[in-house]
Amino acid sequence: MNRYCIALFMLLAFIIYANPAHTQSKVLTETAPEAGGFSTARLARLDSAMKAWDDQKWVNGSAVLIARHGKIVFYKAHGYNDEAGKVPLDKTAIFRIASQTKAVTVAAVMMLWEEGKFSLDDPVSKFIASFANETVLATFNPKDTTYTTVPAKRPITIRDLLTHTSGLGYPAIGTPAENAIYAKANLTGGVGTKGQTLADAMSRLGSVPLFFQPGTQWKYGLNMDLLGCLVEKWSGMTLEEFFTKRIFEPLGMKDTYFNVPASKGSRLVNFFQGDSTGTIKRSASVFNGALDMNFPLQKSTYFSGGGGLCSTLYDYAILLQMYLNNGEYNGVRLLSRNTVRMITENQIGDLHPNIGENAAYNKFGFGFFIISEEGSRLGPSQAGTYAWGGVFSTSYWVDPKEDMIVLAYEQMWGPYVANTAKAFKPLVYQAIND
Repeated sequence: MNRYCIALFMLLAFIIYANPAHTQSKVLTETAPEAGGFSTARLARLDSAMKAWDDQKWVNGSAVLIARHGKIVFYKAHGYNDEAGKVPLDKTAIFRIASQTKAVTVAAVMMLWEEGKFSLDDPVSKFIASFANETVLATFNPKDTTYTTVPAKRPITIRDLLTHTSGLGYPAIGTPAENAIYAKANLTGGVGTKGQTLADAMSRLGSVPLFFQPGTQWKYGLNMDLLGCLVEKWSGMTLEEFFTKRIFEPLGMKDTYFNVPASKGSRLVNFFQGDSTGTIKRSASVFNGALDMNFPLQKSTYFSGGGGLCSTLYDYAILLQMYLNNGEYNGVRLLSRNTVRMITENQIGDLHPNIGENAAYNKFGFGFFIISEEGSRLGPSQAGTYAWGGVFSTSYWVDPKEDMIVLAYEQMWGPYVANTAKAFKPLVYQAIND
């Protein structure tokens, strides 16, 4: 009888632990690099490189977090946050993460999809009336910014928004036609927007033309801001409330905000701009003074699902680990594993994104850039790696085959910032030692 019980126990244990749906998800813990399959000696190369980037005046400073198998193997910052005062950059500082907000918005949208609030192929006009009878830009006259349109062949859908195939553009950073048409409608990129609400802005967005027929191209645009507005409609909460109550608090993300509290204001990093001579200066504003870089400390009621958040390396690593854990973190499940599968696989068919690393060879999911089998030959990331970043020089990627998340944060623009990105990825992968 005892032998029978032992055999039965061993069989049940095998079934449970062999099924990934029943295994305990990984919770981030700091360990020695070797516990995560990294070499301490080889990671020292990354440490030295980060210091060299500062010494060479590529950047004022950078902060990096690497976790593998749920083990944080590297979590450091180099450089300064205030050179005059000799204040070092703190690895726990709060950064403006801009378009990294999109991965949070995608989680919110798909949580509500799982609750049956909408279908992915529902037209946006079902929820926002101004998107009925959409038109597509046909001609544009740059001299007087007049234009003509043709009818859209079909309405834009929720799926189109998630994949950036809707035909929407981006104000200020798009083509001259996009910039002019959106400026006329008082539409912004969302970050630091004052004097209007997301709902009002997205209603105006429905009255201006699309820039291509829905589903025919990939184009980075205001899709996530529009989805943020829809989250508000589906949930009955502001986007700020939904993110806080349904995502940040359950996951234990304690330092991620649209509006950084005054009590944490000193942790918001400074922003810098550099020039070709290697001169790096703190910058109080960008876009020719149009955006005050203290915007996270200035109370806003415009919650941009495409770019409004600030966060820390560690907080955002929790979000990425949730995705890597197939939707669960520390006993809290936000998404099912099949929903995460959908989010992180090719959703654009034969199309290709037109921005991102080796974009012509890679794909796009729901809010994430995806490394394809073809694209993986051009760099060390495995096929299936998903990634994005933020305009203020933050980036991340998740490599499921390596069971790894990587974040690199800077807060600077300049001619040499891209050098750090090119050097960074090989330094991460060369340190894997198992």
